[in-house]
Parts: sequence; structure tokens; C-alpha cells
Amino acid sequence: MVTPFEELPGIQGIVSGYAGGTVENPTYEQVKTGTTGHYEVVQITFDPEVFSYERLLDLFWPQIDPTDDGGQFQDRGSQYRTAIFYYNDNQRQAAEASREQVAVSGRFEGPVVTEILPAPVFYRAEEYHQDYHKKNPKHYKEDREQSGRDTFISEHW
Repeated sequence: MVTPFEELPGIQGIVSGYAGGTVENPTYEQVKTGTTGHYEVVQITFDPEVFSYERLLDLFWPQIDPTDDGGQFQDRGSQYRTAIFYYNDNQRQAAEASREQVAVSGRFEGPVVTEILPAPVFYRAEEYHQDYHKKNPKHYKEDREQSGRDTFISEHW
């Protein structure tokens, strides 16, 4: 999910991590069990003068299946649910409006289940998760091809 955001003007940083759970400083081994309540997330830092929050939302939606509340593609479990975390009321309102646009777009048969939630504590994932697609390009490419993500994206967006 990192690749469409990389190297765009105004994007200052992308960090893989975990958010929303009950365990402080969780590890991947804990989060992958689906029992900690965490989401696997990316935290994107951006300059709003160059890259708007609305543009960030516009890039987010075509990367996911917003109708799947059991995970994403071959990644199953609560840690793979989709959510947008907001830091202020303006972001919340923009995220809700964006979700509504997706919901009424006619692109999907089922309801949009992506949650809009206040930003919880963010925990940076282990270093081997950072830039995973660059560190493990062969495995990343194979996993993405097998996942059905690209087919879904091309069919719906």
C-alpha cells in the first residue's frame, strides 16, 4: 500500500506500523495473531501546502477493497481491516465525505465498511517491515500478484 504514495511532491515520510490495539509496543508476532486489536497501518506524513489531505484520501481508496471487513485480499484477520485515522475534525469530515463518495459511486455491490476513527497511538513496526517492497522485491511482487489486489483495482477503479 506504500507504493502509490512514494516520491510524490509533499509526501515527507511513510512508516509501517501498528495502531488501535490494547498492547503497548506490540511486535509483528503479536499483531499477526489478530488478538491485540491492532491494525497494520502506514503513517504518512505530508505537507498540506503541497499535498492535500483530500488527495491522500483519493489515493487511498483505490488501494483497498472497502467492502471487506475480514481483511484485505489474501490477508485475512482483524489486523488487516481497513480504516482511516484522523488527527482533527477537518480530517474527520473530509474522510467521512470521501467515504460517502465511494459508497454512492456504484463501484461496489456491498456496503463500504472502512472505518473512520480518531488516530490512536502509533507504534513503528520492526525495521524489516519498513520499505518491505524495496527490501524484498521478488517476494512482494509474487505476493501482490497472487493476492488478487491488482485485478480488483483494475475492475473497480
